[in-house]
Amino acid sequence: MSERKTGTEITVPHLAESLVSATIGQWLKRPGDYIEQYDVLCELVTDKVTVEMPSPVEGRLVQLLVGNGDTAAVGEAICIIEEPQSTAVCGVRRRRPSGGGTANPSGAVETEGDQSMRGRYSPAVLKLAGEHGISLDEVQGTGLGGRITRKDVEAYIAAGPAARPVERPVAEANRAASAAAADQGIFVPNPPKVPVRSTGIHLSENPPLPKIEVEGQQLEGRGEYLIDVTPIRNTIASRMRQSVTEIPHAWTMIEVDVTNLVLLRSKLKDEFMRQEGINLTYLAFLLKAVVNAIKDYPIMNSVWAVDKIIVKRDINLSLAVGTEDFVVTPVIKKADQKNIAGLARDIDELTRKARAGKLSLDDMQGGTFTVNNTGSFGSILSYPIINYPQAAILTFESIVKKPVVIQDMIAVRSMVNLCLSLDHRILDGVICGRFLQRVKENLEGYNQDTKLY
Repeated sequence: MSERKTGTEITVPHLAESLVSATIGQWLKRPGDYIEQYDVLCELVTDKVTVEMPSPVEGRLVQLLVGNGDTAAVGEAICIIEEPQSTAVCGVRRRRPSGGGTANPSGAVETEGDQSMRGRYSPAVLKLAGEHGISLDEVQGTGLGGRITRKDVEAYIAAGPAARPVERPVAEANRAASAAAADQGIFVPNPPKVPVRSTGIHLSENPPLPKIEVEGQQLEGRGEYLIDVTPIRNTIASRMRQSVTEIPHAWTMIEVDVTNLVLLRSKLKDEFMRQEGINLTYLAFLLKAVVNAIKDYPIMNSVWAVDKIIVKRDINLSLAVGTEDFVVTPVIKKADQKNIAGLARDIDELTRKARAGKLSLDDMQGGTFTVNNTGSFGSILSYPIINYPQAAILTFESIVKKPVVIQDMIAVRSMVNLCLSLDHRILDGVICGRFLQRVKENLEGYNQDTKLY
């Protein structure tokens, strides 16, 4: 093990009350890189979500103490950053701006005439300048030695086009930023030409076949390739195994006539899009129906605690959202206090954040009942695994037109299956049957007079 270098130790932050450790998903900086304060150092993978870890200090990254894929406890040092000795250079330590957002905020000690660091840019500054097509020659630096910080670029952007010269095209600015980075030996990755998924499950090109050694012999040309298990995939595997091992699963299904709901949504969706700017999905109506049913059967909103069953007062709905690589379950907090429009807004926000990888730990915590919209990819019947430690999970399958007998006559109706998996330690068939019947009644009770607000 290499000798630990001197400098400021950067530790795993206390991101949540229940968090005791985190795994380094990947380092985004390398030893030798100059780090601005709040530059993202690495991705931290917790048991709920992947988050970016910003640097609390400015300086040069001199040593990584924890490697990719390794786990560190909260408070444990993961890298060392050597902070600049500004006292020796300028005679006074520069104070950071307090977030005022001006290019030269009051309270910052200016370095008169010293522009020795003017041409040195961090990757964060180069990336931000490239995204907005900004020439860094036009930005005033307030950092040590005239260095341009990310806040300087953000202030320049906030000033608007009237306060700056005509911007160059984004592509030209990107080339200039990349050239400046190359001159300083800073690695700035080029954007991928084609989408390549981190798990290797969805690839734009066939991966090269691996060379596998068996007793000293290399076997080439085998009809398979290897995929590394990512930390978040490993967490999913652990949670699923825990759920099916500890929870005695049972499941039941009910068929619902949602013809009136289909007509209602068709009537309201265009106006809702104009007013709210988001899509009005069937899921928002389902969540409202589920919330109202849970109010009638609160035992559905509970967890097993060995010698007790804990019934939760707040109804916090976990929403299963699938990305190309994995499934996450962000939480709509206090869903019982929201109308259909409010639920639709939360669905849209959480779904966009999940697929962009921007969910926070707070978005993932506190769920009491999970709903999964498996019908979005055409499923008509599924047996979901319970989101541990909750008591149940409900899937909303695909809406399909079917011939249905109504008062001895055949009619074409829009039908959907609802599948419920339950923890048989807490719930039995009778209570779950009644709960599903109430959800069915709520869904079939929608009509042309139903209000969204």
